[in-house]
Parts: sequence; structure tokens; C-alpha cells
Amino acid sequence: MGDFKIDPPRQLPLDLGHGTGYSRDDLVVSGTNSQAVALVDRWPDWPSAVVVLAGPAGSGKTHLASIWRSRANAVAVEARHIGDCIATLGSRPAAIDDVDTGVIDEQGLFHLINAVRGANSQLLLTARRFPSAWGVALPDLASRLKAAATVEIHEPDDLLLAGVITKLFADRQVEVEPHVVQYLVRRIERSLATAMRVVERLDRTALERKTPITRALAAETVSAMDEGQGEFEV
Repeated sequence: MGDFKIDPPRQLPLDLGHGTGYSRDDLVVSGTNSQAVALVDRWPDWPSAVVVLAGPAGSGKTHLASIWRSRANAVAVEARHIGDCIATLGSRPAAIDDVDTGVIDEQGLFHLINAVRGANSQLLLTARRFPSAWGVALPDLASRLKAAATVEIHEPDDLLLAGVITKLFADRQVEVEPHVVQYLVRRIERSLATAMRVVERLDRTALERKTPITRALAAETVSAMDEGQGEFEV
């Protein structure tokens, strides 16, 4: 499918754990994920029965898929056991996370797509690569995947990463100076998963030491994570 044009999104939260809600007050959206957020937001008005969210590890696609599963009451399907769910799926939507991380069950995925299309339902797939890079050998499946709507999620930009870090601290009822947030944005790996880990470790260390979260503490924590020392090993 060609370029996927969508209306500007009504913003949705990313499910980042630790009490993060799904209300419209919990917004972490930027240009790197806005198309994917908008697609989740407009369900069930989708351009195709099959949608693929493609992006690198830590880009937030799993969080968005989780939000969609909740909204759509969708069945979470294991990539290695696709055939087990087809008979009982009925008209419910389905989702497969990280479909391309192992050997793809091509026959199972082909039959699942057919079942979803036949029930006038939807299937959401998350993957690190676009379907054309999955190495699919089954012609009928390749044809089905070409008809899917694929939306790319990029690595978080500064705006999204800063927003995520600020929100994660707020969810823990911790106030952090903006310059500390900006330092973290410059230093950590550009992924939402890393942001979650560094916030958790900073909060825990500050509580243990009974000190505020300063730039010095942030530098110490990030350095320890980089070096994989003890409890900071990631």
C-alpha cells in the first residue's frame, strides 16, 4: 500500500506502566508516532483489514498495540501459535506483537488474515521491519501483506522523549527540573523502554538516599546503566 494519509490525531496516551492512565489528559505524542496514534484513534474506521505498525525496538509500537487491543476487545495471538486461535476467534479483532522476530508461520498468518477478512474484522501486526523485508515465500500471503496498511514509527525525537520522561516522573508524583530531563534526553538510548528504566532507577535511588533527583544523580545513574554495573545492568 502507498503512503498512508490520515487526519491529524486526537492524541492518545502511551501505556507506560506505573499508574499511567488512558485518559486524554495523559498525552505523549510527537511527529515520530503521530500517524500510528491517529490510526489507533480512528479505529474501527481503518483503510485496510490488516494494519502493520513497523518500528525499531523501544519505539512504542507494543504500547500502542496494547491500547488498541483494549479499545477493540481484540485477541492477543502468539506469533508461534497462530493456528490455535483461528477456530475460536469468531468476529473479534486480533493482534500479533513482534510478528517478524522469529520464523514467521506463513500458513497460519495467511489463514488468520483470511479469517479476519471473512469476518469483516481487523488484524493489527507489530514488527521491526516493513512486510516486504520479512522474506515471505508464500505468494498468497505476500499478496495479502501488500494490501495491508503499514505505518512507520520512528525512534523517539527530543520532544517525545522529554514528554515521556516528564510524564513518567509525574506518574510517580516526582517533580524534576527541566534541565535534568533535557540532560537525560541527550544521554540515554533513544527508546521509550530505556526512558522507563532510567526513571525507575532514578526514583528508586533518590528514595533510598532520601535525596532529590539532580543532574549529578542523573549522570551517575546513566553512567552506571551504560556500564551495566550491578543493579543497573540492563
